[in-house]
Amino acid sequence: MTSASEVLAALIERGWTLGIAESLSGGALAAEFVSVPGASASLRGAIVAYATPVKHTLLGVDDGLLDAHGPVHPDVALQMAAGARRALQVSGVPADVGVSTTGIAGPDSPDGQPVGTVHIAVVTPYTSVSEAFRFDGDRAQVRAQTVDAAVAMLARILRE
Repeated sequence: MTSASEVLAALIERGWTLGIAESLSGGALAAEFVSVPGASASLRGAIVAYATPVKHTLLGVDDGLLDAHGPVHPDVALQMAAGARRALQVSGVPADVGVSTTGIAGPDSPDGQPVGTVHIAVVTPYTSVSEAFRFDGDRAQVRAQTVDAAVAMLARILRE
């Protein structure tokens, strides 16, 4: 399994910075990276946009998209990741990489999508990718699997 320290090493090797936007993972992805000594060399910060309107107001997710599809959608994840890059800019320079998580951890689903439905997106200067997942387990297990999948997705994209 890929670790946050491996992802941070790959980011540092490129001279890239990371911005995180989380919903269902509620800060757990940021905590995974912050647990690595020296994370500040690459990690700019994280935004927990748990409430749907905050995805629009803070991350710039299109209101029409949210109204039409709700917060658990691949394009919402992409816009969240892009929004993290912008929101976590320094001196007008966006973070090089944005990663986002949005989904339904349970125990209930507010919009009829299955519990465990998750979308993770990564946006870099060269690519924008959103992937859908369906995780099994309780709320804590879905959230933990989301963090693991986001770290693995980042590692894979940084290797490309």
